[in-house]
Amino acid sequence: MKKLVMLFVSALLVALTATAFAADGSWNRVKTAGKLVIGLDDAFPPMGYRDASGKLIGFDIDAAEEVGKRLGIKIEWQPTAWDGVIHSLNSKKFDAIWNGMTITDERTKEVAFTKPYIMDGQIAIVKFSDKRFKKLADLKKVKVGAQKGSSALSAVKKLPSAPAELKEYEDNPKALLDLEAGRIDVVVIDNVTGRDFIAKRPGQFKVVPGFISKEPFGVAFRKDETELREKVQKTLDKMVKDGTMAKISRKWFAEDITNPKKW
Repeated sequence: MKKLVMLFVSALLVALTATAFAADGSWNRVKTAGKLVIGLDDAFPPMGYRDASGKLIGFDIDAAEEVGKRLGIKIEWQPTAWDGVIHSLNSKKFDAIWNGMTITDERTKEVAFTKPYIMDGQIAIVKFSDKRFKKLADLKKVKVGAQKGSSALSAVKKLPSAPAELKEYEDNPKALLDLEAGRIDVVVIDNVTGRDFIAKRPGQFKVVPGFISKEPFGVAFRKDETELREKVQKTLDKMVKDGTMAKISRKWFAEDITNPKKW
């Protein structure tokens, strides 16, 4: 009898804890306010940035606005300094961070992420007409270009073999100009940045299939706001399933980079 009572009490505690955990009130708060306030760095193309007229545009902007539409709420964007963005979230200056934020072990100690919605990382870009490189394993003894001070320099060390030459550039556009001119064979670059360049100049460059390194992007929420995070997650899942995320991706990257099966 005592064992049965103890089992019942334990089960009851688990049930109560689960209920309290799920119903944290975060979604109800946002729903009542009629808006989800999102923090971002508004100078991060193609994820979120200003066009010539000052309008906020980008992949993350379109994706979040669609989530808001499906949930029946408005999206309010709150530009903020990136170096203090997590502190601002936890200080309740906004409800979420949605801005191409890489999921890392360090950050998961401070915030709760959705599942990855895009796989970022370092990729290799070659000339569109170059037929030598069909996979990353083909990049042997090549002339490589990369931006100074970027994580691309670390990624170069993960190539199949040491480059015949490594040239560092002040910025990625200069590296791509040398690639186009044939002075180098490949540019190692951030995935979303590289695909943004490709989308804007169709027929000039292409990606060598595969990631040199992987850096998943997720939407960040306060750790105690599970209900809100799950509401957004379920909406994103539906958008992946019905092809909406793929459509938004093709708009900004000229192809679908939101399908986990391709990561």
